[in-house]
Amino acid sequence: MPSSPRAEMRIAIIGSGFSGIGMAIRLKRMGFTSFTIYEAAGELGGTWRDNTYPGAACDVPSHLYSFSFEANPSWSRAFSHQHEILAYLKHCARKYQVDSAMQFNARVTAARFDEARLVWRLDIDRTGVHDTVEVDAVISAIGLLSRPAIPQIDGLDTFGGKIFHSARWDHDYPLEGKRVAVIGTGASAIQFIPRIQPRVAQMLLFQRTAPWIMPKPDKPVSERARWLFKHLPFTQRCVRSAIYWQMESRGLGFFVNPKLVNPAMKFAHSYLERRVKDPALRARLTPDYRLGCKRVLLSSDYYPALGQPNVDVVTTPIRSIVHDSIVTADGAHHPVDAIICGTGFQVNDVGAPFDVTGLGGADLGARWLRDGPEAYLGTSIADFPNFFMMAGPNTALGHNSMIYMIESQVQYIADCLRELHRRGARTMNLRAEVQREFNASLQRDMQRTVWASGCHSWYQTKSGKITAIWPRFTFNFRRRTRRVRRTEYVYSDQAEASAQK
Repeated sequence: MPSSPRAEMRIAIIGSGFSGIGMAIRLKRMGFTSFTIYEAAGELGGTWRDNTYPGAACDVPSHLYSFSFEANPSWSRAFSHQHEILAYLKHCARKYQVDSAMQFNARVTAARFDEARLVWRLDIDRTGVHDTVEVDAVISAIGLLSRPAIPQIDGLDTFGGKIFHSARWDHDYPLEGKRVAVIGTGASAIQFIPRIQPRVAQMLLFQRTAPWIMPKPDKPVSERARWLFKHLPFTQRCVRSAIYWQMESRGLGFFVNPKLVNPAMKFAHSYLERRVKDPALRARLTPDYRLGCKRVLLSSDYYPALGQPNVDVVTTPIRSIVHDSIVTADGAHHPVDAIICGTGFQVNDVGAPFDVTGLGGADLGARWLRDGPEAYLGTSIADFPNFFMMAGPNTALGHNSMIYMIESQVQYIADCLRELHRRGARTMNLRAEVQREFNASLQRDMQRTVWASGCHSWYQTKSGKITAIWPRFTFNFRRRTRRVRRTEYVYSDQAEASAQK
């Protein structure tokens, strides 16, 4: 390695959402100049670029769902909407001058490690034009929620009307006067349903599992508060800290003692009773599992929307789809003009987001399909030297801000790169026993959490292994990622690689 990391180390960042932008800013601050952000879409933004459905907003308070080093005193609401978060990301990219490192319409389709030369070779599809680039390190910042999950329903491809996923919203399709089916009752559906319900002639909501819903304490941020945040920045830092600790305290009921969620369950039941007066509808909307086992959703207008005369909640399972109808298991045909899939994203049982081949032909996708997604600190994976992930396995949260986890991973990857420089090494490869012991410990901890209390969620593989969520406090993750533990990796340089050959 050179005496300075500034120019020579070539780094590929894949994805331009919070993870990719945050990582690029840190690299620039460290003095790296040879990094490139490869983005499959035509502009930056990740999740907040793709999800433009009506009502798209964050369910983490604005002051915490942002970079700690780039406070925004101008948030307009307690919970920001999609367009405001996307504007914030664009602002960060411009301010820290990492937008010039972005290559758009450049989809990475494969990454292969060259053991002889200790480099990664990336296959890139540039809108039909294919090329290959060579880099020293790869940082996958694609994230958990990037691949829409299309439901596997018999006859879906025979439907003669309009069909689209909420993450690929068709704004050109007029919903007015249409019979619209919504499949799914997750975080996206509870946001767009109240927005489109007044526009459609009829809405059929096909619900497999009733979600737990709490009222969303959203409100405009006052001009006085914005003035304080701008002119006295410590006030916003205090608000951010208070929000963090308030949200972190929820972990007591999620992974310390699940019985501690009982008061919240009583409150949620009371909220449902107040907002839904029809006892038959209320029964269909009552969850039958412990609060927190699936993602807890925030909405103050979802229940009222479902009580409107043009809405029907269908809980009978879907059997198939025909040209003009959805057919349920009882044989009933439900005629519709359009189907909107609010069915979330592919997180488990789908392999890696692109082909990744490591030492000895190790196939990351095959491993994950066989055993479920697995990494060390959601970041490093044995047999894949100099390959790092952000928002990887077991980093999602049920109680706090994902940006906190992302910044923790940025710090860890930065320290890994420093360690390579300190040692004069070309690569660092996680020891297999470190990954194995870490994940065994995670799964042991998982068994006493609310996520293992009996429901099935997107946090789990089909076999029931919980591979998405972090089962401890976020400050535990921050402490573990502050510094790399040098003995957990094996280091190599060009001379060693040649000798092994």
